[in-house]
Amino acid sequence: MHADLMEDGIIAGRHRIARLMRDNDLKARQKRRFKKTTDSDHGGPVAPNHLDQDFAATAPDQKWAADISYIWTAEGWLYLAIVLDLYSRRIVGWAVRDRLKKDLALSALQRALVLRQPRAGILHHSDRGSQYCSYDYQRILGRHGFIPSMSGKGNCYDNAMVETVFKTIKSELIWRTSFQSRRQAEHAIARYIDGFYNPVRRHSALGYKSPIMFEHDAKRETMVLH
Repeated sequence: MHADLMEDGIIAGRHRIARLMRDNDLKARQKRRFKKTTDSDHGGPVAPNHLDQDFAATAPDQKWAADISYIWTAEGWLYLAIVLDLYSRRIVGWAVRDRLKKDLALSALQRALVLRQPRAGILHHSDRGSQYCSYDYQRILGRHGFIPSMSGKGNCYDNAMVETVFKTIKSELIWRTSFQSRRQAEHAIARYIDGFYNPVRRHSALGYKSPIMFEHDAKRETMVLH
C-alpha cells in the first residue's frame, strides 16, 4: 500500500498508512496456506480419462466428479471431500475428517449414494489420489455400476468444475472466517452446503437458479413434455 501511494504521488509515512488502514478496517490479504491433497505415488489402479474435460451433462446422475480440499483451523487442518453432479453443480455428497485417509472420500461417496440412489452407468471422475484408487473405493464404484475416470497426471483442468466449486466455498466462507476448531469449521461447512449452496445460491450457468431449483425445474419440464 505504501509503495502504491508513493507511486501515485501521495506522500505519507508507513505508520500513518498502517493507522489509517486499521481505522478503516482494511487488512492485507494473507498468503493462503497450501496443503497437498493428491498422492498419486501409489500402486493402485488408474482409470482412463473418460471425462476428457467434457463437463456437459443433459440430466442428473450422468456425470459425477469428486475431489478433496483443505481448511485451516486453529487446531490444524480439516479436509473436505465432495461429490459433485456436473449437470446441476449440486454437491450430492460431502464429508470432513481431520486426517487425509481413504475413509474421507468413501464417506462422501456413500452419502451421495444414499441421497441419489442412482442407476448404473454414471461416469465417476476424480484425480489419481490414493483415496480414489484404493481397493475399497473402486469396489464400491464397481458394485454400483459406475464408469471410473481419472485426470491426467498433474492436470488440474481435468477436474476444473470441482476446483471452481471449492474456490466458491473458500471465497464465500472459508477465507472470510478464522476457525478456532475443526468442529466449528464442520458446522459452518454444513450450513453453507446444505443450507445455502445447494438450495439457495444462484449460478449464472444455471440461468441464475440454485442447483436444487435447477434440478426441480428440469424434472417438472420433463414431466410436462411426457
